[in-house]
Amino acid sequence: MKKSTLLLTIIFSLLISGCSSTWRGVKEDSNNAWNSTKETIHKATE
Repeated sequence: MKKSTLLLTIIFSLLISGCSSTWRGVKEDSNNAWNSTKETIHKATE
């Protein structure tokens, strides 16, 4: 029973860390897209 609990804990930890990286990537991509949009609008209104 202890081995299965340990295995589940390890798997759960890996899933959580993977989701954290995914959200960090989504936030970075969104930020890049927003900055690109701001630059494009600024250039268009010059």
